[in-house]
Amino acid sequence: MKLYISADIEGVAGVVSRDQGGPGSFEYDNGRKWMTAEVCAACDGAIEAGATEIVISDSHGNGQSLLIDELPEFVRVVRCWPRPLDMMEGIQEGGFAAAMLIGYHAGATNQDGNLAHTVHGLVIRSISINGVIASEAYISAATAGDYGVPIVLISGDDAFVKESSEFLDDVKTVTTKLALGMLSASTITPSRSCQLIHDAAKTALGAAEKYSPFVVTTPVNLEVEFKHRLPAELLNFLPFVKRSDAFTIEYVANDMSDASRFLSFITNYEPTLI
Repeated sequence: MKLYISADIEGVAGVVSRDQGGPGSFEYDNGRKWMTAEVCAACDGAIEAGATEIVISDSHGNGQSLLIDELPEFVRVVRCWPRPLDMMEGIQEGGFAAAMLIGYHAGATNQDGNLAHTVHGLVIRSISINGVIASEAYISAATAGDYGVPIVLISGDDAFVKESSEFLDDVKTVTTKLALGMLSASTITPSRSCQLIHDAAKTALGAAEKYSPFVVTTPVNLEVEFKHRLPAELLNFLPFVKRSDAFTIEYVANDMSDASRFLSFITNYEPTLI
């Protein structure tokens, strides 16, 4: 049985502020260890449920946060950016029975989420898909849905779990912490979180056949609101992009994979003068 795991760091137990989020930060080394341990716990539970092949997307920051030496030997890891399907790169190779979103967080417009943002927190204010505000989990689940892969397990803070459970019916959930604010939370210990994720992964993958892929209507109407005017102004130079106001652009994608590629482009492209 083949499993896909997309892993972020903001929803990991113990991670509550930027101090655990990036290279050079006070507790980034610990954040990486806790993130890796939760992914390992998901893998171990999945293996006990019959997983024989696992592809993991390192989906945080520079895309090189997981300590890959500590992962099970037979997994494959998607690392670094840019990549076409962003946080779900690799799902397109097919054959996956299920996918899991580990260490995820609430979207940028969720006022209750700890470390809440969407795709690129410094650049994007919000993203909508077919008129619905879309978090990273929404985008990831819909991208998996393009390939007929259901999301069977999600983990993160309580705001994220509540937000995501609204569009992922009966998904197995693990709440790693209670959000107190953007930069604070009441967290369980990493060891407790790993045990919960292990057990949930085993249960969820063991019942993978009961879950249905999350599929959005096509074509996909993608709307991106930036925090600054210039990205919207420049992208409006492209004939297939519409600028709907000073900060917002619209793009009609063929499907979620097309939408993901567009989002990956606008958040990664940096022209180089030679």
